[in-house]
Amino acid sequence: MNPRRAAPSMSWLLAFESTARHCSFTRAAAELALTQSVISRHVSALENLLGVALFRRAARQIALTDAGAAYLVEIEGALQRIRSASLQASAHGSAGAVHLASLPTFATRWLMPRLLTFYGAHPGILVHVHSRIGPSEVALAGMDAAICVGDGAWPDLSSHYLLDDVLVPVMSPALARSGPVTQATDLLRHQLLQVSARGDAWPRWFAAQGCAGKALPLGPRFEVTAHLIQSVVAGIGVGLVPTALIQDELRSGALVMPFEAPLATGLAYYLIEPLQRAATPALTLLKAWLLGAA
Repeated sequence: MNPRRAAPSMSWLLAFESTARHCSFTRAAAELALTQSVISRHVSALENLLGVALFRRAARQIALTDAGAAYLVEIEGALQRIRSASLQASAHGSAGAVHLASLPTFATRWLMPRLLTFYGAHPGILVHVHSRIGPSEVALAGMDAAICVGDGAWPDLSSHYLLDDVLVPVMSPALARSGPVTQATDLLRHQLLQVSARGDAWPRWFAAQGCAGKALPLGPRFEVTAHLIQSVVAGIGVGLVPTALIQDELRSGALVMPFEAPLATGLAYYLIEPLQRAATPALTLLKAWLLGAA
């Protein structure tokens, strides 16, 4: 392949990426402070260079082609890495910056309350926290590292153990008073709230209590664990949640554990980073702090 074709103009790439996000030349022009015709010319020049159509154009609407969608995935990650590298370079007089992806609820309930101590020890480092769910997004999205739940074995990623993933049943004090729970089968009188990513959690928990095969009164399902926790606090039902995420509620009495019956899932929270990318000094310091805090 011609080397020039493999290294398009940055202006063309920015025009393509913005147009693809907005599905609009007009919005891309506003975002990049250019005219619509300039954006359109940049995108056309990129398509001519690559020899492939990146957009389907119909009347006043545009949409990504299959080739354009695949190209966007790669370009978004590459541009994020360039932006991250530029921030690192511009912050050279300070200790640098880290782009850290994290499960949303873990970031809110475990990471954020502790992060002040990291800033106290390393005031020159900026930690940019991004909400992500899967480890596969780390390299593609240009993240320096991420906190995920798994078995620690991810291709092309280095993993560092933080915490075991242990689930416990919790409920609001009011719900506990209205329907007392002294054994596992008592929970069958209440709605069992669920997290989409843990669809087998309640069946596994009941099986561990010797109650396999019971008809479970499964209640609402939530995408984010934080929403489930708030629903449990509100008394909507019983939740099965990681102990690491509800310490404040247990201390304050907003949630109670009807009895000690933890379920070790066999998974854990890990800090992961791409193997092919050398850790920056800022990431090395953050990693050491995270391992100590966990």
